[in-house]
Amino acid sequence: MKKNLFNKVTGLALVSALAMTGLTACSSTSAAGSNTANSTASSDTDNSESSSQGFRTLDQIKESGVINIGVFSDKSPFGYVDENGDYAGYDVYLAERLGQDLGVEINYVSTEAANRIEYLQTGKVDIILANFTVTEERAQEVDFALPYMNVALGVVSPEGAVVDSLDSIGADDQVIVISGTTAETYLTKNYPDIKLQKYDAYAEAKTAFENGNGVAWANDNTEVIAFSLENEGYVVGIPSLGDQDTIAPAVTKGNETLLSWLNDELIALGSENFFHADYEATLLDTYGADYEDTLVLEPSKQ
Repeated sequence: MKKNLFNKVTGLALVSALAMTGLTACSSTSAAGSNTANSTASSDTDNSESSSQGFRTLDQIKESGVINIGVFSDKSPFGYVDENGDYAGYDVYLAERLGQDLGVEINYVSTEAANRIEYLQTGKVDIILANFTVTEERAQEVDFALPYMNVALGVVSPEGAVVDSLDSIGADDQVIVISGTTAETYLTKNYPDIKLQKYDAYAEAKTAFENGNGVAWANDNTEVIAFSLENEGYVVGIPSLGDQDTIAPAVTKGNETLLSWLNDELIALGSENFFHADYEATLLDTYGADYEDTLVLEPSKQ
């Protein structure tokens, strides 16, 4: 049962954290494409049109009539498959608009955190829209467009044994993380003595945490707060950990034509407050209305 944000996240710590960082990470099927989960099947055939550089240019995508977009399929409310078998969530709402404005169908490709870069580098997808946090290391391998979300790391734990400091984690305790995420990178670098239990898929990490396989789960704060709101018995004891980061779409390194179009599109969407509408359609039920202006990041010219 979903509850008010204040009831599930530890006291004023979350309020102050949200003042510094946004928590923005239903579907809308455009006339240009389909948002069904079955749409992933054709992605391999579309790869044959990739240029020798390993990506499809904007013109090649337009000529094919299909754009391949990588999204999560198990990470509500950002990217997931709903009860009707359709892709839904905050990132999917954006993807639908991109396909509509580009005038092409959308082929959704289900991705995990660990293979987002690989899928771009191998031409499996043209764009990644999967809660992709911008980091200097990742920017060496992919090209990020303008950001549309703010994010930090967070840690959720059972309400009977709340972890409110990483220093309280015992030598034999384990923290659950998802491979390829900023949480894994941050903890490995800054807390090398903490034992990590790693999973490739969000659903696997969620199940392991619910089964008590770790004392806490570290992930984007948007995701752990959503988890605590939607599942009884859990508290976000650490609502903001590490740097304040941003989330953005990504394209294959060097795909300048697609990146240029995407940035122009994001600026245009920002001018019409598109991401506020996206929030209200997909995140309002989870996070509530009080924080909308703080959480939403509308892209604009720098």
